[in-house]
Amino acid sequence: TGEGQDLEFVVMRPLLEALTNQASAVTDGGVVATRNGNRHPSIAPYETVPTADGRVALAVGNDRQFAALCDVLGHPEWPTWPRFADNPSRVGNRDELHELLTGVLRTDGTGEWVHRLTSAGVPAGAVNDISAAFEMATALGLDPLVTTGSVSTARNPIRLSRTPVTYRTAPPGLNPATPSR
Repeated sequence: TGEGQDLEFVVMRPLLEALTNQASAVTDGGVVATRNGNRHPSIAPYETVPTADGRVALAVGNDRQFAALCDVLGHPEWPTWPRFADNPSRVGNRDELHELLTGVLRTDGTGEWVHRLTSAGVPAGAVNDISAAFEMATALGLDPLVTTGSVSTARNPIRLSRTPVTYRTAPPGLNPATPSR
């Protein structure tokens, strides 16, 4: 059309949008969430759990997934226990459930658990440090880095089909004669 447009991207908006459950609790119910760490406020287990060599994030959103989790962990009896029989019961007993999960998951490494769990249809993923996150993004074909000159940086996450982001110059180098502030 030959006409341009303004593009506004306020970082606060996607951050608030990412708080889907907590935002709805405030806007629809007037309930302000308390600190839960990595736990979901109304689903259990939906949190990070330590393994032998790291942490695994579990996102077990229904009873079928919980049964599959318990099968993989070698405890098919857990879903039959009244305190874990359904999600409200698991939420009410999440501390005990977390301790049981930790006891089993600490017996093997994160990679092995993620493989076993995802193969069984249980949503799970490794909690990565930043280096491992770049490695994972690369393995997924996301091309997360761009090198300009001799400097590699994180690639701009926005992909534009008609006007792609360009990287014309490298970031400025450090000048050792200039003191840090």
